[in-house]
Amino acid sequence: MTVTSSAAVDVSLVDPRTGRVRGTLTAAPAADIAQQVQTARAAQRDWGARTPADRAARLFALAALIESDVERFVAAEIAGTGKPVAEATGEVRTAADVIRFYAGAARAGIAPASGRLLPERESWVRWEPMGVVACIVPWNYPLLMAAWRIAPALAAGNAVLLKPAETTPDSAVLLQESAEAILGPGVLTVVPGDRATGRALVASEVDMIAFTGSAAAGLEVATSAGLRRTSLELGGNCPVLVLPGAPDYSYDAIVDACVYNAGQSCAAPARVIALSEHYDAVVQGLATAMSKRRAGVDFGPLNNADQAARYDRIVDESKGEAVVVAPTQIAAHETDGFWRPGRIIATHAQDDTAVAQEVFGPCLTVQPADDLDHAVRLANSTPHALAASVWGRDAGRLLRVAGAINAGEVWVNCHLEQTAELPHGGRGGSGHGTDLSTIALAEYQRPKTVTVRLD
Repeated sequence: MTVTSSAAVDVSLVDPRTGRVRGTLTAAPAADIAQQVQTARAAQRDWGARTPADRAARLFALAALIESDVERFVAAEIAGTGKPVAEATGEVRTAADVIRFYAGAARAGIAPASGRLLPERESWVRWEPMGVVACIVPWNYPLLMAAWRIAPALAAGNAVLLKPAETTPDSAVLLQESAEAILGPGVLTVVPGDRATGRALVASEVDMIAFTGSAAAGLEVATSAGLRRTSLELGGNCPVLVLPGAPDYSYDAIVDACVYNAGQSCAAPARVIALSEHYDAVVQGLATAMSKRRAGVDFGPLNNADQAARYDRIVDESKGEAVVVAPTQIAAHETDGFWRPGRIIATHAQDDTAVAQEVFGPCLTVQPADDLDHAVRLANSTPHALAASVWGRDAGRLLRVAGAINAGEVWVNCHLEQTAELPHGGRGGSGHGTDLSTIALAEYQRPKTVTVRLD
């Protein structure tokens, strides 16, 4: 695949399954981005003036077009990520579902108090679009993360400039092709490129930035954004508390959630915490489950060389014991790809690199805790506070622990199960703002109170 613009900076696109160059991307320069912002601003005036019903009909049509062209979108996803076909297909269909959800949700609106709230006055609130929104999304779920951001932004009447990750522009470019005729020129514009492109987009005259990525990059975005609104989803390093008497399916379910997308999910389970009294049994249960998951069959590769090197560094620096390193089943022509096996690391060190940093790969650390209070403290001991899960049988105990964990999303006896109806968002080092649910519509709108004197 080759993506072109008037820029002179070329970026190689690499197949993560083989490590070989598969095409080039030419990054958009700042001058191009400035013009794209102005084009988007002109398009937004018409798009934002349309009725919610009109915008909904067009977004429904876009979702239907994605589903009717699912094979091309799946191929585009696989090209940049190396995902298994089943994973990529499910994510493309889920992306279409997210767009369809917001197509309908925008018609319901957001309704704060209105009416005669002051003497002899009638008041109401208008919810207005932000204007032009820059959406910068990562490489782990290229189309799905784009849908999480662009769907509520478009439904709310904004124009969007979408910056995909430099390694995975394929499905975003295809999305723009699908959207242009349905939504109108300039309503959704894809801005492929590298980090310099993203920085130029953030520095441009957009009205809001929605960013999903690392904490370091998120801080840079927030600094550059100044007083403009930002929505930041910055990673998870998610704790998993396995209590005595956890259901038999717990270990397989935790491992399945860990290796999905090769562990490259902000909300993936990462840090397992078990009470000392059954720590060995938890380690063994997870090791047995992980030993059955094969890279190359059950999950795909890491996305790029930098991510693979980072993963290797964290694993090498770990002070824990690698209880199991799962087998791999990789084709002969894929041996130079970014494949990493599933791994369980038993560790007692809270400052272990694999505990303190988000591994973002098919790896679980397992830590012992003296008691339940200690387990909760360990769960809350990192700057991240995105998601967590608790596993056990005592309903009251499970709900108390779920309430004590500092996270935007907590699962009980399951993990990494999401739907468009439920909000997803972080706290602390995991950023701020909300993806999914009708709550996310407010991210991309601003309220205006109108009060009229009645006499």
